[in-house]
Amino acid sequence: MSSRSPFHASFLSLAVTSGLMAQAAIAADTQDIEHVEVSAIRQPFRGDVPLKSQPQAVEVLSAEILEDAGVTSFLDALDLSASISRQNNFGGVWDSFAVRGFIGDENVPSGYLVNGYNAGRGFGGTRDTANVESIEILKGPGSALYGRSEPGGTVNIITKKPTFAREGYLQASAGRWDNYRLEGDYTDKLTDTLAFRINGAYEDKGSFRTPIDSKKLALTPSLLWQISDATKLSYELEYVDQETPFDRGIVAIDGDISALPVTRFLGEASDGANQIDVLAHQLTIEHQLGSWNLLGGLNFRDTGLEGYSSDPELVSARQLLNTDGQTLSRQHSYRDFDSTDLSARIEASGQFAFAGITHHLLIGADGYHFEFDKYWERYRPTAGDDTYSINVYAPVYGQTAPAGTLLYDQTETQDSYGIYLQNQMDLSARWKLLLGGRFDSFEQTIEKHNTSTSTEQKQDVFSPRAGLVFEWSNQISYYASYAEGFRPNTGSDYRGIAFEPELSKSLEAGVKFDSALVSGNVALFSAKKSNVLTADPVNSGYSAALGEAESAGIEVDLNASLTDNTLLLVSYAYTDAKTANDVINADWGVNIPKGSRLINIPKHTATVTVKHDTTLFGRDTSAGATVRYVDDRLGETIDPSYVLPSYTLVNLFGTYAAAPNISVQVNVTNLFDQEYYVSSYSALWTMPGEPRSYKVSVKYQF
Repeated sequence: MSSRSPFHASFLSLAVTSGLMAQAAIAADTQDIEHVEVSAIRQPFRGDVPLKSQPQAVEVLSAEILEDAGVTSFLDALDLSASISRQNNFGGVWDSFAVRGFIGDENVPSGYLVNGYNAGRGFGGTRDTANVESIEILKGPGSALYGRSEPGGTVNIITKKPTFAREGYLQASAGRWDNYRLEGDYTDKLTDTLAFRINGAYEDKGSFRTPIDSKKLALTPSLLWQISDATKLSYELEYVDQETPFDRGIVAIDGDISALPVTRFLGEASDGANQIDVLAHQLTIEHQLGSWNLLGGLNFRDTGLEGYSSDPELVSARQLLNTDGQTLSRQHSYRDFDSTDLSARIEASGQFAFAGITHHLLIGADGYHFEFDKYWERYRPTAGDDTYSINVYAPVYGQTAPAGTLLYDQTETQDSYGIYLQNQMDLSARWKLLLGGRFDSFEQTIEKHNTSTSTEQKQDVFSPRAGLVFEWSNQISYYASYAEGFRPNTGSDYRGIAFEPELSKSLEAGVKFDSALVSGNVALFSAKKSNVLTADPVNSGYSAALGEAESAGIEVDLNASLTDNTLLLVSYAYTDAKTANDVINADWGVNIPKGSRLINIPKHTATVTVKHDTTLFGRDTSAGATVRYVDDRLGETIDPSYVLPSYTLVNLFGTYAAAPNISVQVNVTNLFDQEYYVSSYSALWTMPGEPRSYKVSVKYQF
């Protein structure tokens, strides 16, 4: 693991001493995405074009929505969007998801942004929501601007920023499975031009997956310096200390996914927890120059993952379970992953008139240097070897694993630079035309220290973007857009050959509506990409090139006021994601025909939330429910018969203001205790969902 600086330790001491407090949740402005009052610093890639005039569907999950749902993790928050589906989370040590059916590489965490900067590269564990102001799901053809993203969309987290008014909260929670959490936030001014904020959470979390137990400390202090009326400087530090056991879930017996109880753990408690560390810095400066806005910044992330795991062996010839139906052959691994990620950006945005047309111009440049040190030792059983096996019906723990052999000892370096230009022109009061493009230069080097060999590649890619908006009225607008995208693939296949980057093309058309009673959008989309990676089930721990994939569908997002006190939120997606070419793989020994489903992608997903505000005994009270439906999904890339069943979950929430500054919240998840499975890597690595659970929280707010 990489060593931490003295500042790392001294900051932690200072942060803990300072205490944890927080501000009241403020709902994000979903109608004007580039104008986020609480953020203090303008978000990158925005320009000055309001949301209703942009040729793109955007879904915003506000802090209030997350708070009502009792959400504390990033993936739980994303469950509220029908456009997003969960993927293999690598034993629970990172976040992995697909947007509109597309995911990058299953063997690395999913990419996402924090305040416009990439936070998905590296190994930062499962992200907490304590410092989240809102989550933007920027869907569809946006890669030409954001760069290095999936054609399905980009997720951007906007964090809470300092304010010059003193406010905050402290919240304590307790729930089933011995779940305990302390969360807080506090912000105030230091001077008339300098404000600070510190927020975070400590969590001691049990699980229905005995003996799984995890701990997490997440702290995010920040400063805001109003240098002048025209200039702002913002600094944010992120510290995470997380302990999470590695858990591959349950195994299906002869294809029967419900043969074992969802509580059955098939790893080794003696492996202990995987240690995850994050230390990140974000510095942003904004300057207003007349009608133009200048925005620049730096982002640095240092992440590490270290620990052991005991996983079911995937290769059929090595797996005793296929012989006697009860003896599970297991691998044993030791991993030490470290990464550093330095990125920078500068951009200018503004408008001018030329030839009778108003031009909204956005121009910028960015780049990053990413270094990933990967060390991995692994023991694998041979055919007929029961040395490190376990009985799936009567497991006996405490076995000592045989010594492993070296699987990886390598350093991967990525250097990338990009420039982007976008112009949205007001052709008339109703017609808007967007034209843009991005040029990326990408270099990758993989040095294998154990073999003293290296692999290099370089790619130069231009990604165009175009869109058209017709504003029928102040309440309704129609749009269409097209974009080409580019995303580097991390790592190499089992032969040590680096993967070519993903290239994509995507189309989207839709309608946006906004009235006093209802707002939202309906979108049709279609996308195709090449050089798609998938998990290699023969050479586990590696990825393999699948070829081409395509996704098409329809999405509906709406926010409706049923009465003055009753709110309805609906998110629905139909996603048809499949392979776009035939693949014959000699290593797998199978043919994957064109049109095969992509793993873990449901065709139908829907989330409906109803919330009602009222009074009880003269105190403010709110109550509501969320119903989430997820269709069946392919559970293994090379076996179309292994399918995860569909499920419907009902969650309840309610809040009661017990005193002027004290509120009590109750959340019940999976009310009807349905057995379900959230994602899968194979029939032997399938993650079950949580049975019925509950949580009670008490919040002091000031």
